[in-house]
Parts: sequence; structure tokens; C-alpha cells
Amino acid sequence: MNKMIEKTGATIDEAVEKALNELNCTRDEVEIEVVNKGSKGIFGIGASEAKVIVKLLDEFDFDLSSIDTESNIETYLLNILEKMGIEANLDVKENEGNLDIEISGDMMGVVIGRRGDTLDALQYLCSLVYNKNRDDYVRVNLDTENYRAKREETLVNLAKKIAGTVSRTGRSITLEPMNPNERRIIHSTLQSYDYINTYSIGEDPNRKIVVSSKNSSRAARGGYRRNYSSYKKEEIATEE
Repeated sequence: MNKMIEKTGATIDEAVEKALNELNCTRDEVEIEVVNKGSKGIFGIGASEAKVIVKLLDEFDFDLSSIDTESNIETYLLNILEKMGIEANLDVKENEGNLDIEISGDMMGVVIGRRGDTLDALQYLCSLVYNKNRDDYVRVNLDTENYRAKREETLVNLAKKIAGTVSRTGRSITLEPMNPNERRIIHSTLQSYDYINTYSIGEDPNRKIVVSSKNSSRAARGGYRRNYSSYKKEEIATEE
């Protein structure tokens, strides 16, 4: 069920920003309805605040059972997108054992989903269908609006930022749950840092990375929570 909140502000952008902060998400992950554009009034008389309703988009709230898994991969994916109410174009390329599919069109924020969860789910489904009854496994890669590269850049910057914090404070930081590919990016980014350790804890889908200091003399003294959601409103880290 969609989570929906109503917010007001001096401007529409301010009201939307308040809602995004509370939902801890980005504009691509929500549907925005403007209830009142707001008015400055005349000399302050009759002024009113802007009001918006912001709804967090659900992922895969539709039935996939009616979609033919025996169709080719383009038809299969387009049928899923149609179920989502999305009209899109596909650019499919085979590249050295990989099948790269670029999705384009409107509402790509819905295709990406919250922290890329919908795009990852679509990629997983397409991989299952494409590799069904094949002798050789082909890696299927789905992307839209260069999301994968942007997400990797975000994770690399986050890893470096947290490494600096761990080095400065000596306290371990536990990141939010990530999928295996995102964890790989964090591990890879920090593997050359002589003063940093990274390791994973928990089980998927809640498996997390812990970033810790190799300098035992700077062990953590007590614990507290630090919210990294201000970093593109995507990452949450806990200091232990």
C-alpha cells in the first residue's frame, strides 16, 4: 500500500522538500499532487501556503502470472512495463556474453524505484526468462537514464566519506542494507585503504557492510546514530 503524506510550505518546492525529507526518498520515487499553489496575497493579505500530497510509489503491486514467459525478452519486458502503466522503448545489445537492455521513456523514476529496487527486480526477472532452457548463462543488464553509473558514483563517494569518518573517529560504521553488487562497489572502493577494514554482516536482503578502522588504539567509545540521509537522501549509516 502506498505511503502518502500532505505537506505545506511557502512554495511548492518547499512543501515537496519537506515531504521528501520525511519519507527519506527522492523525487523519482514519489508521485506529487499539487493541492494548492499558494499565494502571496496583496500586502500579505489573503496569503496562503502551497500544499502538496506526496505518495511513495509501490513496487510490483500487480500480477505477473498472466505474462507469457515463453516470449522473447523484449516482449516479456514490455509486457511487464505495460502492466506498470509505462510506455517505453528498449535498446537491446549483445556484448561479450552480456545482454544489455536500455529502457527509455516517461516515468523512468517508477522503473528505477526506491534505491533502484524495481530496476533490480526487473533485471532479475528478465535474467530468469532469458536464461531459461539455455546451456550457456548470459548476464542480463538493465539500465535507464544512466542510473547504474550514477548510483555507483554515489556509492563510491559515500564509501570515501565514511572511510574519512572512521579514520578520524576510530568508530565502526554500519551501512544500510545493500544488494550484492552495491556491496561489491563499497568493498572495491575501500580495499586499497591501508587503515580501513570492510566486512559484511547479516543475511540477504538485509546484509550490510561494516566499515571499521585497523587502528585498534582508536576503538569506539560508546555508540550513537548518525543519519547520512542528507547525502542524496539515500544512505543511512550507524556508528557503533
